[in-house]
Amino acid sequence: MYLIIFDVDGTLVDSQDTIFHGLTVGFDAVGLLMPDRKTALSIVGLSLEEAFLNLVGPKHADKVPVMAEAYRQSKVARRMSGEDRDPLYPGAKEAIERLHAMDDVLLGIATGKARRGVNHVLDCHDLHGRFMTIQTADTSPSKPHPDMVLRAMAEAGVDPHRTAVIGDTGFDMAMAKSAGAHAVGVTWGYHERARLEEGGADRIVDQFHQLDAALDQLLINDKETV
Repeated sequence: MYLIIFDVDGTLVDSQDTIFHGLTVGFDAVGLLMPDRKTALSIVGLSLEEAFLNLVGPKHADKVPVMAEAYRQSKVARRMSGEDRDPLYPGAKEAIERLHAMDDVLLGIATGKARRGVNHVLDCHDLHGRFMTIQTADTSPSKPHPDMVLRAMAEAGVDPHRTAVIGDTGFDMAMAKSAGAHAVGVTWGYHERARLEEGGADRIVDQFHQLDAALDQLLINDKETV
């Protein structure tokens, strides 16, 4: 049995506009100047508090709880009003359905989102029941700590050498490698190829239709070395 773990923001869904809006709300809540868009979005993948801390630095660490709470309240209000419906990237749902249909594959999620944010994505795109393990910032340390991958593997009963993490940031790649799993980077998200390589990506794909081949290569190599 194999375990394929997906990141969410920047990997499955294009959430840059809604995330940038939430970050702006957080900065406005404490009267700090919002960084430029590229810098702001470079922290996607981290848990919310870690993300804000990375952006404001230790000098303003005391403001992080207020910023994070303002972000959360804004997200909840926008979801209730139907504003936050991040689109899936082209080919994402097809890839999920294809992998989910395989007898020897289990799917999981490892994300810096809260569980209610993940549930919102699953609701919006009719994806409930596809992922047998869902790991979030509610119960694990921020990426690149390996806890989410370790928890997912334990729940699935799958060894690290039969596990692959698919993500768009160097945080995802480093998390996977720290847990002993394979790391597949995607270039349509928030970090450029160089950041994915620095994080330890075993394979990098530019479109979802290339994912099957990348996973096949890793699984074939795994079978040859076991």
